Amino acid sequence: MSEKFDNLVEVSHLKEYFSINVGMFTTKPLKAVDDVSFSIKQGETLGLVGESGCGKTTVGRTLLHLYKPTSGEIRFRGKPVKTTAEINEFRKKATMVFQDPYSSLNPRMTVSDIIGEPLDIHKMFNNRSEREERILELMNRVGLNSEHASRYAHEFSGGQRQRIGIARALALQPEFIVCDEPVSALDVSIQAQVINMFDELQEQMGLTYLFIAHDILVVRHISDRIAVMYLGKMVELADAKEIYEHPLHPYTKSLMSAVPQPDPKVARANKRIVLSGDIPSPLNAPSGCPFRTRCPHAASACAESMPEFHEVESGHFAACHRISELN
Repeated sequence: MSEKFDNLVEVSHLKEYFSINVGMFTTKPLKAVDDVSFSIKQGETLGLVGESGCGKTTVGRTLLHLYKPTSGEIRFRGKPVKTTAEINEFRKKATMVFQDPYSSLNPRMTVSDIIGEPLDIHKMFNNRSEREERILELMNRVGLNSEHASRYAHEFSGGQRQRIGIARALALQPEFIVCDEPVSALDVSIQAQVINMFDELQEQMGLTYLFIAHDILVVRHISDRIAVMYLGKMVELADAKEIYEHPLHPYTKSLMSAVPQPDPKVARANKRIVLSGDIPSPLNAPSGCPFRTRCPHAASACAESMPEFHEVESGHFAACHRISELN
């Protein structure tokens, strides 16, 4: 039995900047992820939400070293993940389920070969029959029939393709999975099935998730804690119930006000907070707090410096200069 850690994954001051050509010989950094810190406890699901382009997916990919971090530290089971050997070892224990089941599966490979690819790369079997047995076991675990093994990805529906992607992610018996909007490309009726499957797999296999999505209702259903990002920065982090019922940051309040309410009385009483303007480009982010150009409460201090991401209440973190005045 492997040693139990309180925090399985720790991310400290993570930055991911991309150099963008803005002229003949001029580049400018696009700050996709700018000084983000969080930790994920063993066996929990941390939901990561925010508008498109806020850097959620980049956090997930940088965390798994699919992008080389510009700076910052990633620790897994208390140990840094930095050298090639450490990254290779980490990738046996950490994997990803991608957003688009249509483009993340190789159309020239059978289902059996797609699911077996991680086993082949890491040589996790002794003979062909052991490999086949493992693949059929993984297919059964995600609700696919054994006769599907020799088919190709294009022969399946979106929900089935995502199940193939999940089976591939489970091939090496990982401890940590980054789920990058795994249900956003699926029909609503299929979304619930896939989310419930994630829940069941977590219970059966003791998995830890970073669950990235823009749909707050989906994230609330599956997450233990929720982190909110805006323009490369983390602006709030708290327990799922707490952040849903008691958001502190003006941006989170706006997101939560847009969530549909099933109770008509609650829906009528709910005041929708509509933000003015569009999300700025990360290439030309505003000075100070990135949210200030759309914030109804922005003051002069907001333009001068980025507010510190700190613990406002027990277990509830936020980054806002006026947090105590507004709550």
